[in-house]
Amino acid sequence: MACVVDLNAVVSDLRDEGAEIDALVAELPTSAWAMPTPAAGWTIAHQIAHLAWTDQQALLAATDADAFAAQLAELASGSPEHVVDEGAEIGAKTPPDELLDHWRAGRTALAEVLPRVPAGHKLPWYGPPMSPASMATARIMETWAHGLDVADSLGVVRVPTARLRHVAHLGVRTRDWAFLVRQSPPPAAPFRIELAAPDGTTWSWGPEDAAQRITGPALHFCLLVTQRTHRADTELTATGADAGRWLDIAQAFAGPPGRGRPRR
Repeated sequence: MACVVDLNAVVSDLRDEGAEIDALVAELPTSAWAMPTPAAGWTIAHQIAHLAWTDQQALLAATDADAFAAQLAELASGSPEHVVDEGAEIGAKTPPDELLDHWRAGRTALAEVLPRVPAGHKLPWYGPPMSPASMATARIMETWAHGLDVADSLGVVRVPTARLRHVAHLGVRTRDWAFLVRQSPPPAAPFRIELAAPDGTTWSWGPEDAAQRITGPALHFCLLVTQRTHRADTELTATGADAGRWLDIAQAFAGPPGRGRPRR
């Protein structure tokens, strides 16, 4: 039986994730926005600017597919691999109060638009086209990951929530993408993923008898697929060569292969 996704529930979680990161930066003095984060060359301003830029791109994809396609064509003729960094760099030069207002407006508009996208409609993107629910899930993933960089910069330890399930789900769904973006054929065999959730329950995907298996804390899996930690710094266990290879290259985001983070 196909799984029915409650789009409104996913969008509600997207709002909550954005609000939690917003609270981290809302009262920061202007000077703090220039603090470096674990992402090389990126300040807190870069992180928020990236979220604002990507929310605007998602909004464009949801409201004007032709304009988004034209933008993609333009990028293809230039240096598409640099567009994300360029967007963050430009946004980071904006005064913090204006940048924060821009991010708030974009994410609010996106949360209002996504539930109105017609059922069955796919939104264009920099990777494969996505359903509105998948777009909302992707925005949760990025908001969580970049928010984590902000929190780390500020010395704040974020408490894992049930919203991590969205990040983990996207990490599982993008298994093949991680191989394809590295010009490597995806494994043919199914995987079984069993993750310990923040509330002590288990989140699982794939057939129970799959030979290729991943087990461990959900938080560590989410950190790995968003490339916020090195595999060696997690408690994840891979059974099977293909499962092990996947953990080395896992990438839940679109675009070229990520650089990952060095081992602690």
